[in-house]
Amino acid sequence: MVVFEVTNLDFLVQNQFYNFDTKQWIVDRNDYVLELIFYSGVKKILILFAISILILLIFFRQTLFVKEYKKGLLIVLLSGIFIPAVIGGLKNISNTPCPKNIEYFNGKYPNVKVFESYPETFKQECKIRCWPAGHASGGFALLSLFFLFKTHKNKVYALLLGIVLGWSMGIYKMSIGDHFLSHNIVTMLLAWIIILIISKTVFLDLKKLS
Repeated sequence: MVVFEVTNLDFLVQNQFYNFDTKQWIVDRNDYVLELIFYSGVKKILILFAISILILLIFFRQTLFVKEYKKGLLIVLLSGIFIPAVIGGLKNISNTPCPKNIEYFNGKYPNVKVFESYPETFKQECKIRCWPAGHASGGFALLSLFFLFKTHKNKVYALLLGIVLGWSMGIYKMSIGDHFLSHNIVTMLLAWIIILIISKTVFLDLKKLS
């Protein structure tokens, strides 16, 4: 976080996603197929996945499968709810511009980092919501699958799935100018911290009830 605040590393990376000759991002946000795969489609799948777990925990709680994996299912469900909610809350208060908004990338905003204030000469018409990366939070929430599986091999696969999906969603947003690299890194780290807190809480509470 500090590295990104005091260096231009975000811009060095983001430059690779922007064509300065055409003043266009390398991926067109209006591309229907890419938008379906990496944005609206995957978002709907993640929501359906969370709803499916909720249905399992409510209506099939007496089945052997749910009894055996109850803690893991609860951690995955709560992670799918709280991680996007926390990230969304931070976006509401951070008031940090996206790459596409910044003058350097042909936008209208000055380059203001997370802990910086806007220049007094800049008149902001409304708050902006770009930090941290909200879309990728849904993918990184799947890191919680680590606590669902029981074998070391499956736990590794679960972490890889969460990392690959989260970064696929995050890099798509970077390629259309919606986020810097640091936005996604912060989201990934916060997601893992939230998952650890949830898992600790779930294991403690269920232990008391048992």
